[in-house]
Amino acid sequence: MNFQLDGLHRPVIVVGGGQAGLSMSQCLTTAGVGHVVLERESAGHEWRSRRWDSFCLVTPNWQCRLPGFPYPGDDPDGFMVRDDIVAYLEDYKKSFDVPIVEGVEATRLTKVPGGGFRVATTQGELTADHVVVATGPYQVPLTPRLAERLPAATTQLHSSEYRNPEQLPAGEVLVVGTGQSGCQIAEDLHLAGRRVHLAVGSAPRVARRYRGRDVVAWLDDMGYYARGIDEFADADAVRFRANHYVTGRDGGHDIDLRAFAREGMQLYGRLTDVRDNVLHFAPDLRRNLDAADAVSEGIKDSIDAYLTRANIEAPPEPRYTPVWQPDDEPRTLDTTRISAVVWSTGFGRDHRWIDVPVFDGKGYPTHRRGVTSSPGLFFLGLPWQHTWGSGRFCGVGADAEYLARRIVAGERAADVRWISGTPRNTEPADDWVAPRTVA
Repeated sequence: MNFQLDGLHRPVIVVGGGQAGLSMSQCLTTAGVGHVVLERESAGHEWRSRRWDSFCLVTPNWQCRLPGFPYPGDDPDGFMVRDDIVAYLEDYKKSFDVPIVEGVEATRLTKVPGGGFRVATTQGELTADHVVVATGPYQVPLTPRLAERLPAATTQLHSSEYRNPEQLPAGEVLVVGTGQSGCQIAEDLHLAGRRVHLAVGSAPRVARRYRGRDVVAWLDDMGYYARGIDEFADADAVRFRANHYVTGRDGGHDIDLRAFAREGMQLYGRLTDVRDNVLHFAPDLRRNLDAADAVSEGIKDSIDAYLTRANIEAPPEPRYTPVWQPDDEPRTLDTTRISAVVWSTGFGRDHRWIDVPVFDGKGYPTHRRGVTSSPGLFFLGLPWQHTWGSGRFCGVGADAEYLARRIVAGERAADVRWISGTPRNTEPADDWVAPRTVA
């Protein structure tokens, strides 16, 4: 859409045009609330530009259920690859009249004396009564400082820059990190016949299938994905916990690092240092592998218990038996043996452009279900914003609907009491306020 942004006022400004921002727009459109969506690149840019060629979702297609736009294909139990995800978002964008302005970056957010907000952008200043920050959690690729000590001749990429094995120079490759990205990139290189060295961290794993179904389906039936963050005694720890590694590649299967090792991949513990052209690793490989397996088997325990409680018949399945054990744990690797390093070391947040005091001492936005202590300012698309699915296709819509209700009803500051930075509130009714038009 074409807008003259400088001087524009809207009831709501949504910053970010990914699945979170588009979901927010759809809910506001349904409620008749005037708004504009600002997107620095193009809608769905993260999926286009920060995913490798063979990337696919680790959750089944049936979990793709953005507001008003459930998965439209004919393979609900399959896993969308990168280009299909981009097409899904493009089709979603076309399914309703999104008031989006692409190629515009929000550079500063401030409060307006007397109420509302001012958003400075690369195309002028806008004002709004409400702002929804839907920029997601993965803004700044993180690479450890020890990367600076590697030889200049060693090619280094963050996982967000990795595309395919052919992108890297010939030779052996070190992948650092075993979250979802690290494990899947290591597999991509391994299947391409590259000699891979993998620094194994503490991320847990999960089986793809168990007792006749995808584990995601069992957990969904068990209500796991609808469980609110407030139900956990260690909410902060849960919110920042690493995701379980598994893959949807080629129809979906387990990622078993032990099997990779048996096939020739060299596993190490955590990377701890680089000195005199030698990489040093912690002696925690066995512990990390055992811990990942224990989490996977614990999830199976919970499924077994659920099946018993619910009197559900499902085919029995033998439990996992480790296919490889490290006889010893290699502690060093000479940098001359590798031609490239892929840093699968995660992302950080960059909210420096937000000049509103809603952040804790670690720079995380203090909120309850996306509602901050500053009336009218909201966040959407954060991991575990309310449930496991909050930052994903399966749960971001419910969060967007909740925020739309708050916006339509009018943010009631008296509903929220902030004690030592921790929000406590009385929630509004879950049913929609009657839609009204806000121009």
